[in-house]
Amino acid sequence: MILRYLTNLKLAKELFDSAKPKLKGDQTMKDTFENVFGLPANSVPLAGAIEALSALFFVLSFASKKLSRLGSLFTFAVLGVAIVKHFEAGHGKQGAKHALDLTGLAALSFLDTFNGKQK
Repeated sequence: MILRYLTNLKLAKELFDSAKPKLKGDQTMKDTFENVFGLPANSVPLAGAIEALSALFFVLSFASKKLSRLGSLFTFAVLGVAIVKHFEAGHGKQGAKHALDLTGLAALSFLDTFNGKQK
């Protein structure tokens, strides 16, 4: 449980760091979304909000496994799109590495919540 919470705190920090420029409406981020990934510029704050919400769920996950699961599911959603878009843009595994790493940690956290005991 302590290891899961430490993992969740690491995930929260990384997700929040990724969300900050998106939530601030960084023009470079908007240009990247439009020109590289083919996504509309108004999806930038949405992606940032989902990442920030995931981070919040991970920070609060000490209170409930359900919050950890929700954080993981939101992370799968937003980073799954990021991974696909990086591969479609030709960045390959190296371009999607950060998203892949965080998705792996979220998967471990998600699986760790199923130990048979409810909290």
